[in-house]
Order: sequence, then structure tokens, then C-alpha cells
Amino acid sequence: MLSKPIYRVADIRAIEVQAAGQPLMERAGLAAAAVARDMLADRRARVLVLAGPGNNGGDAFVVARHLAAWFFEVVVCARDAARMPPEAAAARAAWQQRGGMIVTDWNGDRDFGLIVDGLFGIGLTRAIDQVHARWIGTANDSGIPILALDVPSGLDAETGAAQTPTIRARATATFIALKPGLLTLDGPDCCGAISVHGLSVSDSDMPATAGTLLDWAALRTALPDTLRRARRNVHKGTYGTLGVVGGSDGMVGASLLAARAALHLGAGKVLVGLAASNRPAVDWQQPELMLRDAAEVLERTLDALVIGPGLGTGESARHLLDSALRLATPLVIDADALTLIAADAALSAAVAARSVPTAITPHPAEAARLAGVRTSDIQTNRVDAALAMARRLNAAVVLKGAGSVLAYPGGSWAINGSGNPGLASGGTGDVLAGMLGALLAQGIAVDDALPLAVCVHGAAADALVTQGVGPLGLTASELAPAARRLLNDARGA
Repeated sequence: MLSKPIYRVADIRAIEVQAAGQPLMERAGLAAAAVARDMLADRRARVLVLAGPGNNGGDAFVVARHLAAWFFEVVVCARDAARMPPEAAAARAAWQQRGGMIVTDWNGDRDFGLIVDGLFGIGLTRAIDQVHARWIGTANDSGIPILALDVPSGLDAETGAAQTPTIRARATATFIALKPGLLTLDGPDCCGAISVHGLSVSDSDMPATAGTLLDWAALRTALPDTLRRARRNVHKGTYGTLGVVGGSDGMVGASLLAARAALHLGAGKVLVGLAASNRPAVDWQQPELMLRDAAEVLERTLDALVIGPGLGTGESARHLLDSALRLATPLVIDADALTLIAADAALSAAVAARSVPTAITPHPAEAARLAGVRTSDIQTNRVDAALAMARRLNAAVVLKGAGSVLAYPGGSWAINGSGNPGLASGGTGDVLAGMLGALLAQGIAVDDALPLAVCVHGAAADALVTQGVGPLGLTASELAPAARRLLNDARGA
């Protein structure tokens, strides 16, 4: 599938070593200066450049030099240059040689049209000192648009964890490639619009392995053939039978949300196995669904199975999950089923031993239970946490949250770029599980089904927001029809 590469910080450092001798700082500064010029929209506003003590500060001095050459009034604020690396020191000297102004402190003057944040880049591993922290806080409070160079100062480029304070940029010009921290956890709240500038680094200098950014505009052009519905000689069996098992007392809606989503994403037949003691006989909102007893559905011939939405965590739920894990059927494990696995070593071992495709869809708290750690430990490094779960459980994983992380047992990974805060409401995870189950039931391989389900799920929320439906008050049941529209619109792409 088409996507943009994401490189971890260690990979970026290796690329920089391979590209040693190339004028990367000059290229980075010129590229970012062009972004700054576009943000200024040809207004002759003053520009404040905050330059740090490292190579990020060197990039900032190059930006200042180019903006000044384009007749913008530029003020650079920078502290003592004694610790600057040689290339950054040379960039500072070049700025001074052309008569550029350097002030050693910022008094809070807000007579600027743009602030360029070149304080700290991907190498920041310590707490920010008091002076630079004050500059960051003043910049954030100023209301002036901020352009961050490579990564907003204070944001961990590897994990997306933001220090207090961290620059909250209107835009980020990142260099060489995307980094995971820009895209997950706090990254989306700090980066603004991200532009990637490759700096003419050759492909031979790039590592062979990378993560990928999932982007609906790209994925929609590479839909599996079965979703295009080009064949005419078909019937409902062509598109698979999906089972959805869950729905204990008081939680029937969770399974119905998943099942309705599966129908909207093209599953030929959907059987809903409900664990409730007094289950409904029909879903009057979606009467196409076939409602059955949970155990009965597990005895049917299925092309894929979703288990967990509203399942409960009692002994009867454990028995249903144990039976599901024994089936030679592609399986999506969600919600309460994940809680059961986390608490039962035998169930966990049964997941890992499966030889047919398995996908798990935890949110951070569920992931923490599965790993036996705190939720904060999962959030500390979401990519590593997802990869560890994928290896341990021999399953495709989506660790949900801002910048959902996808991971696979073989070590590949991706971050989803679609979605918005409207998804932070009850039932949206059930809808995702049903969407994924529908794709698996139609014979789509899990490595293709998982990114497609996650990305179109987020893209549906984005489409609804553009129509004025959300983010405030967006409901889970609105997502599946929106996703269906996106997939049908993409058929001719």
C-alpha cells in the first residue's frame, strides 16, 4: 500500500552519518525558510528566530539568513555560542558576517508576524533549562504563529511525549523523513501542519526498514479488488460470513455496533452471537443482522470472527473466548476479550499459538493489562509497546489513541494519520472491530485489512467533521455509513 516512511531517531542519526559531507544544514535551513515565507504570505512582518545551542540552532541561523536575504526583518534570539557544534557555529558566524542581529534574551516583544522555533531538535533528552523554558512559554502565549524546525522544542521525536513546556507550533518543517513522535501521543497537538523535506538525501543512504504513515488519500487508490465490486457473477457468500460474539447483559449495543459496521463495509452475512440472558430476536435498526445465542454462532462455519464487544469477563465469557481461540478462523479480539486474555496465562498462550490470522485492538489501558504494566508505561513509547505485543501474542496489533500504532509479529509497523477527537466517544472501538472483521471475512489478508480498517475509520470521522457532524457529539453509529461512502467513492480512484 502507498504510504510515507517514518524513521526512528536512531535511523535518522544513521542517515546523517551516511550523508556526512553533504550540506544538510544549508538545505534544511533553505527548505524551512521557504515554509516560513509562505506562512508570512509576503507580509513584511518581523520574524523572531529562537536558536538553540545545537544543530537545530544552526538550522535556525540558516533560516534567518535566507529570510533576511528575502528582505524580511529578522531578529535572532540565542544564548552563548560556546557549546555549538562546528557546523552550527559556522551557520551562526555566517549570520553575523552579513550583519545579522543576535539578542541574548527575549523580553516578550510581540511585534512579530512569525516565530521560528530552532531551540531543540531530535537530540533533546534532558529537561529544558529555565531560560529556554521561559522563551517557549512566552512563544506559546503570544498568539504569534510558530514554525518548528524538525520537531517542536520539548517534544520527544521518538515517542511523542511532550515536556512542560513544549512548543505548540502552527507548522513543523521536518527534515529527511517523518519521525514517530510527530505523529502519535502529544505530537499531533504540538506539530500543526507537517511538511517533510528530504534534503536530497539519496535512497542509498536510507535504511531498508521503516515504519509507514497511513494516509487515506493514498490508501483509497489501492483498495483490494473485492471492495471495488467489479464482478457481477457474485452472491452474498462471495463476500463472506462474519460472526460477532459478545453482547452480555447491558452491553448488547456494543456487539450490534460492531455488526452493523461490518454490514456497511461489505460483509455478505453477519451473525451476531449474544451472551445476554434475554437477548433480542431482531435488530430493528439493522434487520439484516441474524441474532443468535453466542455459543450457537461459534458452532457455525465462519469466514472471520470478532469476539469481545460487550462480552463481559465472567466464567461464561471465558468459555466463549476459549472456544473462539480454538477455531481455525481469522479472528479479531477486542474489548472484554482482551481483559480476559490479560488475566489468564492459558488464554494468552492460546492466542500466541494460533496459526491463522489474529488481530487485537487494545486501547492503552487494555494494552497495559496485556503487558502487565501501567498505562503510562505503554504511552511512554507506543511504537515499542505495540511491537512487543505483536511479537508476544503473535498477532497484528492496533494500539489505539492519538496516532494509532499498528504493529505485526515480523517487526513492521505503521502510524495512522487519519482521525480526530470526535472518535473519543463510546462505541467507536466496537465499530472499528466490526469494520476489520468485515474485511477479513471478505478474504483480505490481515496485513492489508488492519491498516485499511484503521485508516478508513479515522477518515470517516474526518469526513463527518468536514460536514459539520462533530467533532463535538460525533457518535459511533455515524461512522460506518460515512466509511461506506468513502469506500464507494474510492472505487474509481
